[in-house]
Amino acid sequence: MSPFAGTPPAPYYAVIFTSRWTPETAQNPADYYATADQMHQLASAMPGYLGIESARGADGVGITVSYWATERDIANWKQQLDHLAAQQRGKREWYEHYELRVAKVERSYSGPAGR
Repeated sequence: MSPFAGTPPAPYYAVIFTSRWTPETAQNPADYYATADQMHQLASAMPGYLGIESARGADGVGITVSYWATERDIANWKQQLDHLAAQQRGKREWYEHYELRVAKVERSYSGPAGR
């Protein structure tokens, strides 16, 4: 499985989620990763889902970018019931801090050979 999302030609949308784990989550991340896998499976079944890219450093700081066809698709994902429950757990248990940003991708390219 590629670490790169296979997105269509722009435009589309990116949801950029940057987080820092609590020390407790960093010591025992198994439950977090199980829930993240479940959320990925749910998101991938949602209309408008295009892909995801995610990385987390040894310091517990991670960035996950999910890609969506429309802003409406993002809003629908945000309100998905299991995702809402995971968001609440994140606020309560897993994250010391997080930032969420939504951006419209106007152009994209890849390299070094391109697409």
